[in-house]
Amino acid sequence: MSTPILQVNDLKKHFPIKAGFLGGTTGYVYAVDGVSFDIMKGETLSLVGESGCGKSTVGKALLRLFPLTGGQVILGGDRIDDMPNGTLRPLRRKMQVVFQDPFSSLNPRMKVRDILAEPIRNFGLAKDSADLEKRLEGLMDKVRLPRDAINRWPHEFSGGQRQRIGIARALAGEPDLIICDEAVSALDVSVKAQIVNLLQDLQTELGLAMLFISHDLAIVEHMTHRVAVMYLGKIVEVAPKRSLFGAPKHPYTEALLSAVPVPMPGAQRERIILKGDVPSPINPPKGCRFHTRCPYAFDRCRTEEPQLRPVADALAEGHIAACHLHDRPAAENPLAGAKGAQLLALG
Repeated sequence: MSTPILQVNDLKKHFPIKAGFLGGTTGYVYAVDGVSFDIMKGETLSLVGESGCGKSTVGKALLRLFPLTGGQVILGGDRIDDMPNGTLRPLRRKMQVVFQDPFSSLNPRMKVRDILAEPIRNFGLAKDSADLEKRLEGLMDKVRLPRDAINRWPHEFSGGQRQRIGIARALAGEPDLIICDEAVSALDVSVKAQIVNLLQDLQTELGLAMLFISHDLAIVEHMTHRVAVMYLGKIVEVAPKRSLFGAPKHPYTEALLSAVPVPMPGAQRERIILKGDVPSPINPPKGCRFHTRCPYAFDRCRTEEPQLRPVADALAEGHIAACHLHDRPAAENPLAGAKGAQLLALG
């Protein structure tokens, strides 16, 4: 069995809350509280969930943009979560990022040539100026931009073109893994489709692994291999795409999918309206964090936190969920097979 490009074990990031004259810590925001997953070479894992669930914080934590509270991050066999910055620097080229906002993520005072050349120079990838020029032209070709555009400034491009430049910058270091943090959410629908197709073509051509962070389930269904669903700082379900979209095994995932429009005239899907607000990550509920909004919650959900584990009646192997419903008889489990088959037929 091949080794994952990325392994994440019990990742935690708690942000301190400062208050008072001396700025003492009065509590913590449990933004990410025990997240584990892995990504194989050439695979796309999508991380989904509503705003504020901790998706982007996971991506920034993996990139070591701030110190971690706990857990392990193993990139290509090297543990990087506690690695000193000097040792980590040459390994950063293995994991690059495409940010959400194509306008603020590019330096307005640098031409495209300098933006793309910077990572190549930082990691010492070019042998000489001729090799650098060849690499820059190759990057423009890969993201389907004209080569002469390399001498223009970022403000001279549209949003979709700027995001292509952001992708080219991520590719400049020849990474094994790219983290796409809401990389298409700021774009128009037609442009969004073009960028998604570009990412898929690049993945096929270069064998890239991707962590695709998004709240757009239609895009996720189109381009991912596996999906991890987050709620209030924790992953509640992980599954291959077909299994999760066909038969979700967590009530939160079921509610998310029920909100996706069905692209078929006359087709209907039962909409699940969750009651109440998302609890505060400063003081998350005991037991299952979703029980305050779950339509199927029972006493055990309020006291005992469920663990991620395989689901027996899933459509595919590798489908895991954190829900006590799967310990009950099938007749008492509203997420058992029959309902999932109905969702598959509709979606």
